[in-house]
Amino acid sequence: MKDFRFESQRTLTRILEKIDLSQLSKSQQNLFRARLDEHFPTLFETYYEVYGWQYDFYYHIQSLVEVLLKGFTERSAVLKKKDKHKLADPFWYKSENMLGMALYVDLFGGDLKKLKARLPYFKSMGINYVHLMPLYRSPEGDSDGGYAVSDYRCVDPKLGTIDDLRDLAKAFNKADINIVLDFVFNHTSDEHDWALKAKDGSFEHQQFYYMFDDKSEPEEYEVHLREIFPQVRRGNFSFEPTTGKWVWTTFNNFQWDLNYSNPSVFNAIADEMLFLANIGCDALRLDALAFIWKEKGTNCENLPKAHTLIQAFNCCLQIVAPAVVFKSEAIVHPDEVLKYIDKKECQLSYNPLLMALIWNSLATRKTRLLSASMQKTGDISEECSWVNYVRCHDDIGWTFDDQLASELGIKGDDHRFFLNQFYTGRFEGSFANGVAFAENPNNGDCRVCGSLASLCGLERAQQENNQVAIDLANKRILLVHSIIMSIGGVPLLYAGDDFALLNDYSYEEDPSKMHDARWVNRIEVNNETLANSPNEKVTQSLKTMIAIRQEHSVLGHAITRFLSPPNDHCFAYLRENETERCLCIANFSEYELTIHPHTFDILGQSTATDLCDGSTKALSENQKILPYQYMWLRVDKQV
Repeated sequence: MKDFRFESQRTLTRILEKIDLSQLSKSQQNLFRARLDEHFPTLFETYYEVYGWQYDFYYHIQSLVEVLLKGFTERSAVLKKKDKHKLADPFWYKSENMLGMALYVDLFGGDLKKLKARLPYFKSMGINYVHLMPLYRSPEGDSDGGYAVSDYRCVDPKLGTIDDLRDLAKAFNKADINIVLDFVFNHTSDEHDWALKAKDGSFEHQQFYYMFDDKSEPEEYEVHLREIFPQVRRGNFSFEPTTGKWVWTTFNNFQWDLNYSNPSVFNAIADEMLFLANIGCDALRLDALAFIWKEKGTNCENLPKAHTLIQAFNCCLQIVAPAVVFKSEAIVHPDEVLKYIDKKECQLSYNPLLMALIWNSLATRKTRLLSASMQKTGDISEECSWVNYVRCHDDIGWTFDDQLASELGIKGDDHRFFLNQFYTGRFEGSFANGVAFAENPNNGDCRVCGSLASLCGLERAQQENNQVAIDLANKRILLVHSIIMSIGGVPLLYAGDDFALLNDYSYEEDPSKMHDARWVNRIEVNNETLANSPNEKVTQSLKTMIAIRQEHSVLGHAITRFLSPPNDHCFAYLRENETERCLCIANFSEYELTIHPHTFDILGQSTATDLCDGSTKALSENQKILPYQYMWLRVDKQV
């Protein structure tokens, strides 16, 4: 077995003899070298695992250290000060004060300068984590919502300039608002400079992608691959007429998958990543990270070397910009999601299972699958944190564990069919108005799109002018938000959900969007909406909920224990820190239920305060829980 510690030390010594650190002050040289001493051994080992077979391995790893030096040199003094601050508080993302919002700049502010002017809104809501959806230059028309990046260093001209983005980051950082940017590293657009050079015949840049002279090898891969957007095109490869080659395009034909078996690709993307970090962001969302490594004979998802690559990228960040953390976007099997969550990979991770099963519980009025799933996969490293959300810019995929579902008597495929029918409004008695997305013409499988409010029944209730149904829909909206506000991690709102905005069907008239139903829930939040919420009851109740969360540390950095539900319709979990306990119970049905006193034994007290309404509950008595009500029952721990 190779001694990586000795080899990495010897290699680093040789590299440092050849690179020029003179542009750095003595103190900065010492800091850079100290970071290398700490993290280079892991970087060397991971890099060697992927690229050690290369005859010119040493050249590439020296080039990578030069990329790191460049990134470190270009990092401003202000950001280096932030590195020091966040290293002293490494779990800043676990605080009860954390509250996130994801938004498209053009749909929320119009452009970057106007978004900066809305900083007071974020402060008034308690939002201190803002995820700016892809804002880089991308192809005109369809660009997969900006996820086809043509230039990582250029902002979409409609939104402003890269200097506008830097200015926004400075303003947000000064206001203690963390900025999250997308790191789209599985693919570029076919208009990226690397792709254009590949089209022009550059052999070097054709090696940046997976390009094949004929379709025979793609067909060998295709046997094991799934189709991501079958409603748009079939297969995972696209013919590129300029070169006469077939290009690997997992998502759309204008999104070319990068070839990470080429170390030049890793180094080039690391350079782009550090450029984004040096803008002033606090987190990078790793888009489509499950797809970055390909091996023939596999489905090319979640392969071991995908994890190795992410660990190597993480090391690069620790050396240059340790204030920045990774957020995993792995919408895959729950067991696979967990594998990305580690201090050495992604410190933050979306929680797609919680999201999907919240919707499942609303549709079925049953919480057994939600409870069992959280008991199995809810616990993660104490050093990491979930990002909990109910809706996002994307679709809802039903990514629960079929084996676990089967143990509960639920047939996975049949149940997914039911959920798709329910949330697209095709199921009799459904309250939801959703739209099918990526519907497979062969088997009818699909995913679901729709705004949170429309999926909760508000759109249909308003269409029917049914006040009882409107009230129930509003209660569902608040119920689902109560889960992400109390369960731990970073609660993430999607812009517009705070105003209970309904589906926007205008995309159906736009040729560049009409094929992509996800635009139905990518809704503009204009000045009028900000000034006068269309659903003031929901907006004010949500603000109250946020304020309560941010007043109680037990709802932040604390242990979460998922409990057996008190009945088929309630979801229950305990939050606990050194001084407090808080039992959270949510009723997922439209019926009043009774909670037996033994449910409260875990609190170890005779009374508790319901943080949601300030009332005192006698825990030795049955407690009524109203339709779609949620309780946060807090007690002090006995000394």
